[in-house]
Parts: sequence; structure tokens; C-alpha cells
Amino acid sequence: MIRYVHTNIIARNPARLIEFYKTVFGCESIGETRDLRGEWLDRLTGLQDAHITGEHLLLPGYGKDHPTLEIFAYDAVLPAGPAINRCGLAHLAFEVEDVEETLALVLRNGGSQLGELVRTEYADGRKAVFVYAADCEGNLVELQSWGS
Repeated sequence: MIRYVHTNIIARNPARLIEFYKTVFGCESIGETRDLRGEWLDRLTGLQDAHITGEHLLLPGYGKDHPTLEIFAYDAVLPAGPAINRCGLAHLAFEVEDVEETLALVLRNGGSQLGELVRTEYADGRKAVFVYAADCEGNLVELQSWGS
């Protein structure tokens, strides 16, 4: 069996980032908080004295246990600089009812916009609205809405 389980974001301020995803995207707390440390975690991460705290949030539109957005913090973190064209994980995507309204909510909650909001029509006639934004810690998020 293979099943997608979660995506992890390492946060500078996990409480603030958790609240951002709950407020903006309707992610839900499901009682899966973490305060992890120990020899097993050091072996797993390759870090000495690793300590992780955080929470799993249920992503909207799915069942009551998975997939989740795992927002964690380590006692010591390395800086990062998001860019839409960097190798590796580039962004999370959320389908929303109204891209402009959700973008305004992102901005009101400490996020920012990257690039322009665009409307496009595909060759098969489907219409879509897209914009890239960043959450309150700079992680990139795509907002999308599809019409006929």
C-alpha cells in the first residue's frame, strides 16, 4: 500500500504559521501535536540533540485523518530563501472558490503576493485564475480557481 500522508514545513514561529493556515485555508487541528526528542530522532535527522515541536493540521477537502500539513520547529534552524524556480519543493497549491478574496486574506494575515494574478483559458475551454503568494513565513503557495 502507498498513501500520501503529509507535507512538512519547518517554521521560525510555528504557532503563528499554524494560525495562518487555519485562518486562511481552513486547515483544522486534529489533536496531533508533537514534542519530539531522543536518540531515535537524532539518528533519524542526523542532528545531535534534535528537538522538534509542532502540529499536524488536516488539509481541507479530505478525510478526517489525512493528508496533513505538518508544521514543525527545530530548536536550531537554517535560513531559507524561497524562489518559484528553485530546485526542490516549490510551493503548496490550494484550490479556492475566489482567488482574489483568498489573496486578500493571505495579505491580511501577514502573507505577500509573488507575481501577478492571472486569468487564462486552456485549449479545451477550461478557464482558471492563478496567483502565487507567500505565507507569513515566506513559504510559497499557489491559489487557483477553475471554471468552465
